Amino acid sequence: MKTPPSGSYATLFFASYDNTTCRVLYANCGHLPGLILRADSSIERLDPTSTVIGLFEEWSCSIQESCLGPGDTLALYTDGVTESPNSAGEEFGDERLLASLRRHNAMGAWAMAQAVVQDVEHFSAGDQFDDITLIIAKRMGQG
Repeated sequence: MKTPPSGSYATLFFASYDNTTCRVLYANCGHLPGLILRADSSIERLDPTSTVIGLFEEWSCSIQESCLGPGDTLALYTDGVTESPNSAGEEFGDERLLASLRRHNAMGAWAMAQAVVQDVEHFSAGDQFDDITLIIAKRMGQG
């Protein structure tokens, strides 16, 4: 196995959902914050619980917890979503992402993910410069 070059690192967002308790356990190792769009349209950011993986000899990571209530949506994404530029060089950014998530929140998870990615693509100018990865998970049902 080849040793990675000095200064190499990776970000990681790992989440585990328990359908019985509706708890989300997560570790965010230097990745963009996961977002929980609450049924009332408020946002909870699942901020980093650790630094990136592989850059430091000493490393540890904590696990945090949140919950998904009825109608809540969990969104995980890469920087290719928020950093996608338009012809003026302006990035799609966090605010446009949040607005897009709110606008399409009545859709099912698959359709919502497609609609948000379509918003990013319509905003962006020409060639895609980075991956656009978006994962949407929704808790359905009543309280």
